[in-house]
Amino acid sequence: MKLGIIIASTRPGRTGPKVAQWLFDAVSAHQAVEPEILDLLDFDLPLFDEPKHPRLGNYAHAHTLRWAEAVGRNDAFVVVTPEYNHMPPSSLVNAVTFLGPEWGFKPVAIASYGGVSGGLRAAQQLKLLLLAVKAVPISEGLIIPTVAKQVVEGAFVPNELQIESADTSVAALVKWNTALAQLRTR
Repeated sequence: MKLGIIIASTRPGRTGPKVAQWLFDAVSAHQAVEPEILDLLDFDLPLFDEPKHPRLGNYAHAHTLRWAEAVGRNDAFVVVTPEYNHMPPSSLVNAVTFLGPEWGFKPVAIASYGGVSGGLRAAQQLKLLLLAVKAVPISEGLIIPTVAKQVVEGAFVPNELQIESADTSVAALVKWNTALAQLRTR
């Protein structure tokens, strides 16, 4: 299974790359999974600017085609997202909105982080958005409250529960991917 680990935040000083790198390293141990990091900062998507509706998959801009190819080549995703004002970052909402068919029937786990709530409110909002593009948000996920306390010498250091949650999420993504693969048309 090809797994895209999406770094949602694009702001300076973000924590997402640290969490994503830990997930990438942890997921790489699973033989059934080929992970790749998809950093939204690298895609440099403007505010949604496609002239045609994304459900048609008829994209006009090079940045959209590049993003569509990256999402399209993956079977499942883990979205690493902070919580800003009880929501996922606008960079993530925009990136999801850019595409249509590429999301269809692909399972998505959410690794949310933030302050005391660990990004739970953002994760719940994100699930609604993912359903709108026919992605399948799964119940298994990872919550990281007070994430700044777990960054040590520039790296994210997970606790035991977070390690277990990551393993459980990846196992669930593999199962969901197997079940949903029949529904996807490529």
